[in-house]
Amino acid sequence: MKALFIKYRLVIRFIITFLFAYLILSMGYKFYLELSEGYLYYPDYLTYIVGEQSKDLLQVLGFQVNMLPHPNEPSIKVIINNQYVSRIIEGCNGFSVIILFVSFIAAFASDFKTTTLYAFIGSVFIYVINLFRIVLINIGLYHYPKYQSLLHEIIFPIIIYGMMFLLWMIWVNRFSKMKDNHA
Repeated sequence: MKALFIKYRLVIRFIITFLFAYLILSMGYKFYLELSEGYLYYPDYLTYIVGEQSKDLLQVLGFQVNMLPHPNEPSIKVIINNQYVSRIIEGCNGFSVIILFVSFIAAFASDFKTTTLYAFIGSVFIYVINLFRIVLINIGLYHYPKYQSLLHEIIFPIIIYGMMFLLWMIWVNRFSKMKDNHA
């Protein structure tokens, strides 16, 4: 058993570190969401900010955009040129993806400074890509509503998860010390 543990210690360390980081970050985020209920920003501050920034980007592109609180659920209705297009829910703010990204980076940690800097820069990058993803999906849904399922369930998840995967691969191949610690 000990030989097996030694043989797979890097894998075990990765799994434990990943799960620990993911659990702590997810619990913190859940606590944040619980504190956000009934607060000034609807549905929560992060989702509100993502909605406002998406609105600003859409307006820069020439669309008339209104973001309204949904009356029946915790979401923001996106209305483009007086046409209801979509809704932005808490899951659209990208924070769950950022938690997954940071947990992986922590599990393949390098030195503290490099790990922290890469996690921060990668998180900002994912956040920005997510904003553009929301803008593009709303433009797509405005012009091609019949492709809603294809756009929302296939194409646009590929953007955000593909970007996260690409950032993970860069991290593992360029910065992580784990690649040099073969058992």
